Amino acid sequence: MTATAGLILSVYVFVLAAFLGHELLSKVPPMLHTPLMSGANAMSGVVVIGALVLAGTTTGAVATLFAVAAVALATANVVGGFMVTDRMLGSFTSGRGRS
Repeated sequence: MTATAGLILSVYVFVLAAFLGHELLSKVPPMLHTPLMSGANAMSGVVVIGALVLAGTTTGAVATLFAVAAVALATANVVGGFMVTDRMLGSFTSGRGRS
């Protein structure tokens, strides 16, 4: 497979995943958004590991910049997901949300 064909395939998969994700999440009732997104954000830990591997193996400046940005964004996503989950669970156990 040539580099151009690989890039086209990658863009195709990305666009398809973005469209599918939007279609699936738009059909979820609002009451289920928080538990669903908390679980999805927890799975971003895999992205953090992949981004760390990429950051350690890249040689170009642009690739390193993208890898560092991926680590930062995925880490923020994981932390935010756990904060939302903690707040949600706190509202169930105490009868009122944590502030």
